[in-house]
This record gives sequence, C-alpha cells and structure tokens, in this order.
Amino acid sequence: MCGITGFIDFNKKSTQQILQEMTDVLHHRGPDDSGVSFFSNSNCQVGLGHRRLSILDLSSHGHQPMAFDKIEIVYNGEIYNFKEIRQELEKYDYQFESDSDTEVILKAYHKWGIKAVDKFNGMFTISIYDQLSSKILLIRDRSGVKPLYWYYKNNILLYSSELKSFHKHPSFKKEIDFNGLSLYLQYGYILQPYTIFKNTFKLKSGHYLEIDLKKQVVEEKKYWDVINYYNKPKLSISFDEAKKEVEKLLISSFQYRMISDVPVGIFLSGGYDSSSVAAILQSQQIEKIKTFTIGFHEKGFDEACYAKEIANYLGTDHTEHYCTQKEALEIIPSLAEVYDEPFADSSAIPTILVSKVAKEKVTVILSADGGDEIFAGYSKYHRSLKYLNFLKKSQLTKTVLKKTLPFIMCNNIFPRTKQLERVYETLIKKDSESILKIMRYWNTDYINTMLLSKATQSITSFDEEEHLEEINDDINKMLAIDYKTYMIDDILTKVDRATMSVSLEGREPLLDYRIIEFVAQLPSEYKLHQGETKKIFKSIIHDYIPKNMMDRPKMGFGVPINEWLKDELIELVNYYLDRSRIEKENIFNFKEVAKIKEQYLKTPSDENIANNMWKIIMFEMWYERWM
Repeated sequence: MCGITGFIDFNKKSTQQILQEMTDVLHHRGPDDSGVSFFSNSNCQVGLGHRRLSILDLSSHGHQPMAFDKIEIVYNGEIYNFKEIRQELEKYDYQFESDSDTEVILKAYHKWGIKAVDKFNGMFTISIYDQLSSKILLIRDRSGVKPLYWYYKNNILLYSSELKSFHKHPSFKKEIDFNGLSLYLQYGYILQPYTIFKNTFKLKSGHYLEIDLKKQVVEEKKYWDVINYYNKPKLSISFDEAKKEVEKLLISSFQYRMISDVPVGIFLSGGYDSSSVAAILQSQQIEKIKTFTIGFHEKGFDEACYAKEIANYLGTDHTEHYCTQKEALEIIPSLAEVYDEPFADSSAIPTILVSKVAKEKVTVILSADGGDEIFAGYSKYHRSLKYLNFLKKSQLTKTVLKKTLPFIMCNNIFPRTKQLERVYETLIKKDSESILKIMRYWNTDYINTMLLSKATQSITSFDEEEHLEEINDDINKMLAIDYKTYMIDDILTKVDRATMSVSLEGREPLLDYRIIEFVAQLPSEYKLHQGETKKIFKSIIHDYIPKNMMDRPKMGFGVPINEWLKDELIELVNYYLDRSRIEKENIFNFKEVAKIKEQYLKTPSDENIANNMWKIIMFEMWYERWM
C-alpha cells in the first residue's frame, strides 16, 4: 500500500524538486520508503513519485519507481494473485529479482500490454511510463478501492493518490467547481469523475487514462463495468448451488487478502459483513485473528457489545475502544487534511479512531465493505420498492397527495421529516416512477437554495439506468447503481483515507471482482426476498455463527452527530456558521445557512437537519484549510 503522484509537463517548466514535494506530502500513505524519477524529453517532462508502505517483500527489491526494458512504474495497492501471474510469466522466460507484486505488474504489462489488467485480482492504481510507445497509462481497479485524481490544464497533467499533491505544483489553479460542490450538497460526497476543483477529476473505477506524449492526446477508456455483468442472462441455478459457489468465492477471496509479510487484522462491528470475514478466516486457522471495534456511550449507536459477543464465540484476539466526545473533538480538526475535499460522512470519525487503535498492533486491516451493495443489505431497497408500488397502484391516493402535499410543505403543517421531503420530491416535483430515481432521492439531502452560484446538472453513474437492460428487475438495478456511486465515493473513500492517514493498509475482501461478477447474475430473490435482506449471504454465515446471535436490526457505522453538535461541538457550529465568514466567501446564501442553524437549535434531535449542518461545517473546514 502506497501513494503515487506525478506529472506530464508539455511546457517543460517543472522540476525534480517540485516532484519531490508532491511525493513527500503523501508520506502518511507510505512512510517506509520514497522514490522519484524525472525525465526531460524533446516535447515534455515526465515525473513519477512514490511513497511506500512495505507489505510484501520488505527488502529494497520492492523499491519504486521500478523499471524494466524502457518501462517505468509506480503503483499503489495489492495484486493478490501475483504469484499465479508470475508463474505464467516464468513460462515465457521472464526472470524476477524480487518477491514483490510490483515487478509482476511491470513484466505482465511488458508481455500483454494493457490487457494485463484483466489478469489482476486486487486493488490498485498504476502509473506506467512506456518510453517505447511514448505513452503513459494511469489505471484504476475495477471497484475503485484505490483513488487516483488527475488535473489537466494549460498543457500540464498532474496525477496523485490524493489531491494534496496538486497544491505543491505551481501550475495547479485551485478554483472551486460548483458542479462538484452541488453534488456534495446533495450527497455529502462528490461522485466520480467530479471533484471540488475545476479541471480536476477522479479517474473512474474500471477505467484507465492513456496519454499520448507525441500527440498530446488524453483519453479515458473503460476496461471493466459491473453493469456488463448485471446485463448477462440470469443464471438458472438452485439456491443451494448458488450458495455453495458464493461460499467458495468468499473463502478464496478472504484467503487471498491474508497474504502479507506484516501482521493482519479485521475491523469487526458484529454485523453480517465483518462477522463473515472473521468467522470464515478464523475457522481455517489455529492462531487467533486480531479483531478491532469501536463503541459509543450513546444508546442506539453502540455495536461493541455485539462485536464482543461474536469475537468471544469465534475466539479472536479482540480489542474494543469506546469513542468519547473528547476524542471526536481531537479528530475533527484533522478531517479536512485527511480527506482534502469536502466529505460529510461523520462515520469518518470512528473510522479514523479504530484505524489508530488497530495500527498499534497490525499493519494490514480487512474492512468488510461492499456486502450491502452486492447482496442487498440496505433497507432503502425494500423501502424504494414499496414506494414504487404505491406510485403505480394507488392512483387515487396519489392524486389526493399531489393536491395536498404542496400546501402541507409550504405551511409547515407537519415536521419536515426526511420521509416527507422524499415523498414531496418524487411525487410532486418529479412525478417519477423510476426505481433508480426513487432510490436516488432517498440518498440525498439537497439544500435547494444554498448555493449563490448556479451549478449545471452533473451526469453521474446515477444516470446510467438506460444502460441496464430489461433482464434486470428493480432490485438488481438498484444494486448495480449503488455499487458505482455510494459504495465507491462514500464508503471506499472514507475507509481509504482513514486507514492511510495512520499508515494502515485497508483491504476489502468482499470486493473481489469474482464475487460481484457471479452474484450480479443471480436472481434478485436470492438477495432480497419478501423484505429479507442478504438472503443468500446470511444463509452462508449462519453455518458459521448461530442465527440467533446475528438476527438483530441492522445498524450503520454512524455517530451521534446531532447529540455531539448540541454539546461539546456547539463551538464548531457558531464558528463555522458565522455570518461574516459565510458572506465574505460569497458561496452560500447566508439566509439558508441561518435557517438550517435555527431549525437545528429548535429540534437538535432531527438527524436530517443535523446532517445538513454538518455538511456546511465540513465544507467550511475544508475551505479554511485549502483555499
């Protein structure tokens, strides 16, 4: 696990010192080693920078940048099946000097070109400078576990694992992109390919960027898309047969992600996803696996007791830590630095904290994200289906509501709950009978008149419904889109930055591409059936952990932000929502900001209002740090 950065400067005004500074700012992603390569060619300068967190082959043989036959590479991530690929390459007489996966990637590209990526099972962002073809390739893994940003303006292209590297290059112009900011206000995160800055993009998952140095042409190309697998004919397979195949894939994936030359642990919440990783892995070895969990003293947020019960049953070496308001206060000032673009998922706080706790004992952590998006674990899927049914079947009720809801909303007759807002958005404003639009509205908290500047409608993966063929029912459509949106740009962003902020490698065992490629082709009733979520996944886990230990209401990894804001964090509210600050920036409509603050002070228990206020605070903290 590492950090990578670099540039292609057709103006030839960059220096090796700039490259070094862009690299050094990623020290937290790789404190064990550092390397840069700087080339000055006839038409451009090329820089590659790398920070290393040593996981495989801890020797100097794993140093990057790494070169072979006029090809140079810097790389962030892990290729779990690198040994099999190495054996295949050895049949073609390739020789290896290290035990690292980096050398395997380099020589796989030498042999197969970009098609080598189809062989890689792992999480990765890769930069390859091919001097023979005079091209540079930037590649991101299928699921988007590892991040890669790029900036292109005035004949200079920058790229990095994190935006903070760009601030070290004098050609980077930090101008706010109001389309990105609008997405942030809707979702609390910014969807790929957008970022908070103009001319700056997230390389999309399953894509690579090809830069032709001679022609000065930049093209983004797709090599993998989860939608292609949802569009395949659904498998004619019994539930038991499907269950056996899924379990086999889970075991293989989990074992792959234990490959390491340093200690490995597991984030354990006590829910199905993390418990599945702990249960399956612990069942296959005698040595106790290290597990870690965070608890809260506030009721309704604490899962630590469940995690402890699971850990005791499985016999893991368990560590639990309770998060206090004081610890939250200590972490909050670092959020803008850690995420370096506005990010409002408040569960980043305990994720950073549990990462710090785990780092004391391990260097690699398994985080079981993706299970809800693959196996249909969120209640919003069932809720969206029920609401769509209502829209289609209850024409009389629909007509009555269309006439009465505008009056109810405008006159605040009832509290403006998130549910009421969603009904109003979908029924009155949108009149939508699309399952994806309904799910999208459940996902958003848009502050309609917050921005002073106008933003155009941004096209994201939420708009890919037309690419999903009729073979997909509404459940599979929701899963496909959630996999490409919320999972990548909220969940995976949160975990990558949190773990890397303390130099801890986070691995995602449920995001082995073989799992989603198979499960995407299963009938939806094997995932969500008559309100039962994760049907096939739960059936597997019940063979490892008794059902009565697992059957309880689902809890997200949330924090009591509405409670904290009214107590010790009230100073943040007053400082960052100050009138002079907001009006000086000239970005937000202060009347709307004041309205949200007033609503919160009246009803601090309203999570929807608290979350909207948290978005503004997180943006203001980011603005203060980076602008």
